[in-house]
Amino acid sequence: MEKYMLPCLSKKFLGIECFGCGTQRAFVLLCKGEFAEAFQMFPAIYTLLLFLGFVGLNFIDKSRNYHKAIITSAIANAIIMVVSYFIKHFYI
Repeated sequence: MEKYMLPCLSKKFLGIECFGCGTQRAFVLLCKGEFAEAFQMFPAIYTLLLFLGFVGLNFIDKSRNYHKAIITSAIANAIIMVVSYFIKHFYI
């Protein structure tokens, strides 16, 4: 699985990591059961999975309205991504 990871085009061409850098590596770490390391690699991995879970439920279960949960988890995910990006690049 690690052999087939896509490179970050922002990092490759501009030399700057994007807000999503580390997502694929964090997911691989989750699959290996290394939960703390996945969080250190990409802190928004858990809110991203929560968001994707709500989106999946929205497609599967049409009887319920998941829009508030989707929007809330998307906002939480975006905030965590931005905050962790700035902490990673400006304070560490």
